[in-house]
Amino acid sequence: MTISHAQRGSRRSRTQRTSKAGYAFVGGYAVLLAAFGLVPVGYALWMSVTNSAGQLVGLGNFTRVVDDYRFGPAFGHIVVFLAEWLVTLMVLVIALALMLHGRMRRATRVIRFLYYLPGAFAGASSVVLWLILLDPVASPVGKLLRAAGWSSFNQVIAPSHLPVIFVVIAFWTGAGGWILIMYGALNGIPDEVMEAARLDGANSFQTAWHVQIPMLRRWIAYMLILAFAGGAQLFVEPQLVGIASSGQVPDSWSPNQLSYQFAFAAGDFNGAAALAVILLVISIACAALVVFRARLFDKD
Repeated sequence: MTISHAQRGSRRSRTQRTSKAGYAFVGGYAVLLAAFGLVPVGYALWMSVTNSAGQLVGLGNFTRVVDDYRFGPAFGHIVVFLAEWLVTLMVLVIALALMLHGRMRRATRVIRFLYYLPGAFAGASSVVLWLILLDPVASPVGKLLRAAGWSSFNQVIAPSHLPVIFVVIAFWTGAGGWILIMYGALNGIPDEVMEAARLDGANSFQTAWHVQIPMLRRWIAYMLILAFAGGAQLFVEPQLVGIASSGQVPDSWSPNQLSYQFAFAAGDFNGAAALAVILLVISIACAALVVFRARLFDKD
């Protein structure tokens, strides 16, 4: 059976239209990426190696911010927070998604809505809500807080408690969306694969551990990369908690807060840019590690 010249022309025309539509969509994203991503990064890189007069100073700004007495504690706090946050997110999100996909299927719609609901709160309003919940005097769970030995707000937000508190706030706000994403990924696992596991005698735990979780590898890697990038930029939570505690939490608790102090308290925008570049390099290095270890872009 031969294809006529008219049919080949029609197919070529449809292919060209599809290509133009694809370029239009990608082009819009590329413009926004350049305007709000690449250009600011380039400007930050330039500022990080120059002084206020625009003269090149090499690594001088980096040396100055690293030697600052607040640098070590700020990065130490964020390392502890990220370790607790990423482990909690990975374990609980996968477990809840598996439960939602398995025995809780009948209540799936309602539970999916409840999971996603906290994400509707803006970051600042979510923190304000938690500030009330963590106050033993005003909180509806104040009796539980007092039973734990905390009679005042400042006792609850003691410096040693802050990483856990910020993990709880971050999980409550952002985990719901990831649970739904993992739930959708689980729905994408072929029925033949699940049926083969059942025929082999695998129970629910064995199926999850040996079949479902390995097939979620790329989604888990994607979640960890974005969660790390967001967690490394922690700012709103410690900033508002610090204000509410009347200074008990330092205004340089996180690297982003320290960068804010350099830029707007000391007027040192070059030092702030150096801090931003340090965070960028660390985030890119960690993301690259996850990408290669998880073989994120390998073809199956």
